Amino acid sequence: MTSPETRSRTRLRPLAVITAVLVVGATMLTGALGMATPGQVRTNDESVLYPPRDDVEGAGVEAAAVPEGFRDETAISGLTEPTVAAFAPDGTTFVGDKDGVIRVWDDVDSDTSRVFADLSTEVFNGWDRGLLGLAVHPEFPEKPHVYAFYTRDAPPGQTAPVWNDQCPSPPGYTEDGCVVTNRLVKLTMGEDGVAQAPETLVDGWCQQYPSHSADTLAFGPDGALYASAGEGASFNFADYGQQGNPCADPPGDAGTDLTIPDARGGSLRAQSPRRPDGEPAVLNGSVIRIDPDTGEGVAGNPYADSADENKRRILAYGFRNPFRFVVHPESNEVWVGDVGEARADEINRFVPDSTEAPNFGWPCFEGAEPHPSWQATGLTMCDTLYAEGSDRKPVLQYTSGEKVSPDDTCPNTGGASLSGFAFADGETLPEPYRGALFFSDSTRGCIWVMGKDTDGAPNPADVTTFAQGLSVPVQLEFGPDGALYYVSLDTGELRRIVHDDDPNTEPEAVIKAKPTEGKSPLLVMFDGRGSSDPDGDRLRYEWDLDGDGEFDDGRLPIAFWIYPKKEFVRPALKVTDPGGKSSIARVDVVVDNAPAPEPTPVIDTPDTDLRWHVGQKVSFSGGATDAKDGTLPESALTWKLTMRHCAHDGHCHSHDIETFTGSSGEFIAPDHPYPSHLELTLSARDSDGNVGTKTIELQPKTVDLTFKSDPEGIGVTVGNYGVVTDSTIRVIVGSSLSVSAAARIEIPPYVLVFDRWEDGAGASRIIDAPEEPTTYTVYYTIE
Repeated sequence: MTSPETRSRTRLRPLAVITAVLVVGATMLTGALGMATPGQVRTNDESVLYPPRDDVEGAGVEAAAVPEGFRDETAISGLTEPTVAAFAPDGTTFVGDKDGVIRVWDDVDSDTSRVFADLSTEVFNGWDRGLLGLAVHPEFPEKPHVYAFYTRDAPPGQTAPVWNDQCPSPPGYTEDGCVVTNRLVKLTMGEDGVAQAPETLVDGWCQQYPSHSADTLAFGPDGALYASAGEGASFNFADYGQQGNPCADPPGDAGTDLTIPDARGGSLRAQSPRRPDGEPAVLNGSVIRIDPDTGEGVAGNPYADSADENKRRILAYGFRNPFRFVVHPESNEVWVGDVGEARADEINRFVPDSTEAPNFGWPCFEGAEPHPSWQATGLTMCDTLYAEGSDRKPVLQYTSGEKVSPDDTCPNTGGASLSGFAFADGETLPEPYRGALFFSDSTRGCIWVMGKDTDGAPNPADVTTFAQGLSVPVQLEFGPDGALYYVSLDTGELRRIVHDDDPNTEPEAVIKAKPTEGKSPLLVMFDGRGSSDPDGDRLRYEWDLDGDGEFDDGRLPIAFWIYPKKEFVRPALKVTDPGGKSSIARVDVVVDNAPAPEPTPVIDTPDTDLRWHVGQKVSFSGGATDAKDGTLPESALTWKLTMRHCAHDGHCHSHDIETFTGSSGEFIAPDHPYPSHLELTLSARDSDGNVGTKTIELQPKTVDLTFKSDPEGIGVTVGNYGVVTDSTIRVIVGSSLSVSAAARIEIPPYVLVFDRWEDGAGASRIIDAPEEPTTYTVYYTIE
């Protein structure tokens, strides 16, 4: 393992976690079924880990916009794919990468780190699966324990690794799914400062599809360990266990497709505490509370007396993807961010209660209202919940295009992905931030702060923007120093927002160079007089003109340098104000047409004219050359397959699917709502650590499907496309669509009863999109 101090970072593109339902018209159906009128909905399939991005590839990382008196800065850089950080009381800092490698620093400002634990053989790193949860025992180092929560690369009862971070077809990520589990382990630091063999505390969380996996770990003030995880179901259709049921959800065995109305699998795993007596509860879609030494449920949990081991652990349930949560350091109140599908990202809260496990309603509800697609299916698990009215409503919800706060000017409003929660201490920050709840959204790149009521408790009605312009913040955590830290997945950094009473502001370095290219010997004049300081302070100038990283080539605002030979150089200017704050600017100088130091990758196949369908096997090949190393070996080549989804408004987001090493390989085209296309990226790394990339777009083959009804105007629910009424949708050939027609519709004075689909299928069905345009007609009779 190369240390982050020496390895070069490959810039990551955002991947996949959350699906959305694009609701079209359906006034008659929604009114007849008592559904909420479709509101503004978000782009399909947003992701916490890999949200939309509009920045330019290769652009520098800029500090976030923060309130006056605060500054945003890098704490640790050079990380590969960081997802989570955890601080010990003594300042020891742990950072987990998605691939399962956990590094440790003696303190966050230390220059060196070491590998604390390498769980990569156990961890499934693909789509939104990976190591996402990390916590340190509150009595560390006296109790030198660190806890990790990850997607385990094996189905139930098997030994990891099974899939080796990839999912061949069959079974296919989004087809039948590569089945995995989650694992929560305890790691004990040895005398050498690294982890001893992991001790498994909890196994389970069977999941079929590639998102909504292991999420957060956190300690409460009660000394118990809390964990959250998603339901592990499909984000492409209303999944109730009808695709093979590999997790053996009731009432069928593994390998038996579940059917309506009695199915209790897929997304309905989030409702497992409501299963009939004798059926096993599962941990999917729940928040659990356990003993950090044994993994057992603790006394005071609502099902503490249950004979079911998993049920004894459950504290709350009915979540889709409770990606991040936080426990109030005094009241033990739990605040959970549940990443939604179409209509709402939810902030939920509850106080642990020995008499009741709150049910937050997924998938029967999303936000405060019934979920239209699930309401239309006629599943007993949802129908009984609607009748009971026992679901717990969110305290705050928002979706695409909606402001989170009245002062909200955050970008990327084409999506939403709650991604972090943290309580400030009561001393470090000024009011109104002391003891306040901070929360983030990785899609919008923003942090908000929730104000306090008269009792000092968080007030969901009082939310203001705290920071914006962050790059994919996938976790928030206050450090021992009182600073607000966030993990920036996209830039490979642990960053922090620090309260700074110093009125001195950072200067801005600016370079003008003339000429920037030419024949040797090349004389170049550098002018830094455009640099400025917002406070009007006099600046100190330091030049690195030979590109060796040392600012020792000049001390005046203007500098000259002769480049005597063929080379590509990046000179730099550093300006520093009297208060010690500085900034750096760089410029490229090309002598005798010298190539840039980055390698040049070339993708030979596939051709960009390819039109793929779901499940198609696609081969790829390519190579790379480097000015210094010549032709690069296969070990220097890495491929990445990304699904790129673009909404009708042009707003796009990405899902990183798989990575490959070598000069060639193949992948299976995955399923995804349209409009989507694939991106294939070849990255090449030379002996100096420089990285060059080449990306091509691969468009899908599509088909138009038309849905009609007799009588006309009766809508049907089509997967993530919402309610479709006598209209046509465009999908990718081979896509699987769940289609549900209502069994009974009351339109006074008439009652319509489902009769049949034209091809004889039942009311709820799965359609694999054919190659040719097809019309599907549903027939109703009058009762």
